[in-house]
Amino acid sequence: MDTLFFALNAILPIILLIALGYQLKRINMFNRGFLKVANSFVFRVALPVLLFVNVYKIESIKDIDWAVVLYSVLMIIIVFILGIICVLLFVPDDRRKGVVVQATFRSNYAIIGIPLATALGGVEATAIASILSAFSIPLFNVLAVIGLSVFIKEEGKPVSYIGILKNIAKNPLIIGVMFGLLALVIRNYTTAFSLKEDIPFLFKAISDVAVIASPLALIILGADFEFKAIKSMYKEILLGVTWKILLTPILSLSVGYLLFKQFEVINISAETLPGLIALFGSPVAVTSAVMAGEMGSDEELAAQLVVWSSIGSVITIFLFVVFFKNVGLL
Repeated sequence: MDTLFFALNAILPIILLIALGYQLKRINMFNRGFLKVANSFVFRVALPVLLFVNVYKIESIKDIDWAVVLYSVLMIIIVFILGIICVLLFVPDDRRKGVVVQATFRSNYAIIGIPLATALGGVEATAIASILSAFSIPLFNVLAVIGLSVFIKEEGKPVSYIGILKNIAKNPLIIGVMFGLLALVIRNYTTAFSLKEDIPFLFKAISDVAVIASPLALIILGADFEFKAIKSMYKEILLGVTWKILLTPILSLSVGYLLFKQFEVINISAETLPGLIALFGSPVAVTSAVMAGEMGSDEELAAQLVVWSSIGSVITIFLFVVFFKNVGLL
């Protein structure tokens, strides 16, 4: 029962903020113009700043468990490829293909994942989860840009790989992570400059912007949510949610557990496992809906996937935690 309450406490704040946005839209506090501007602000300013701060706060990059990092990166790429194959077979609408692909691999790691890992494993697990974020979040965004770009093309024209590279290079979320990594390297390998220590007022202002990113993104998501849209896209919703909260974590965590038990290739322990559960078991990233809208894909479907995967993940996270507690790894 404690595990169930833990899963509820991890997910319910997200669902409540989405519900708040939904209700505020219903009472006409938000109009379409405000939501469009707010979405743009979240995508281009607030979320990049949040990712910058999350990466910059990593304590040290000297004690990285490269086996766990490499395994996580490879599994994300494998799931991405499987997602591409799946949508080519089962999703006919090009504007929805990239959205479902995002749902297969892109977890809500910045908002849910790291706090979830902390709750499961404490300070040691937080350190591992933060290191994983430095590698997974850039990869999530690069693959998301590729997945969205490859299916959205001008009529009669082939896919522009130069265009995809340009989309990656100018993506605000990727830029935020890259600046965070640059600042982290400077802080770790030189003693000349620390943003937090040397310019505290600037770091405080940046941190304040980062704090509003997640709640604002969730409120806007709720305001854009429409229950009546479910009927026209229930197949894609079912496919994306099944991938995100069942297939992806089962595949990724079971392969990792097998590699640990049979070959001891990677270290699955109370310190590393919470980060992996959070990385693969968290619901679809809120940023996926914002990015889908900015890149011309089906933003409404992306919002549905975020909401329903968040609700469903309460149960699946609970089951994963119970299983790994029973085998003595949590």
